[in-house]
Amino acid sequence: MSDDKTKRGYDLAELKRVVALMRANDLFEVEMEEEGRRIRVVRGGAPAVSYAAPAAPAAAPQPAAAAAAAPAAAKESRGVEIPSPMVGTFYRSPSPDASPYVEVGDRIGKDSPICIVEAMKVMNEIKAEVEGEILEILVQNGEPVEFGQPLFLVRPARGGA
Repeated sequence: MSDDKTKRGYDLAELKRVVALMRANDLFEVEMEEEGRRIRVVRGGAPAVSYAAPAAPAAAPQPAAAAAAAPAAAKESRGVEIPSPMVGTFYRSPSPDASPYVEVGDRIGKDSPICIVEAMKVMNEIKAEVEGEILEILVQNGEPVEFGQPLFLVRPARGGA
């Protein structure tokens, strides 16, 4: 086996090139498909690299996926989820000795800061982008979060006010 190839058969030099392009262009995720092979590289809190052969077409709908979607639909009926805009570490306050940005029951506006997500040693203040009341905080302080992971559940304000 060549030094440039891994046991899975993808080229480490190519993978290094992709990671360098990600750094140079400040990208957090890249997914490529070429010659029937797919590679996905995610950069952030906990680096993840996955590799998959092309998927065969599904023979029938998968009821497990529909069942998994049911709890999410029930949660959305109670409120609106505010998702994480990036991979990183969730912090409820601007510093360890400061009060949290929000608590359950707090009213928020679209521009209200609600938390910080640290990504690559950069503290990113996250705004609510929705008006309403915090119903639930879905992540513990200091926990890693994924892109799109729900952070808060909010009851939207009526009439947008």
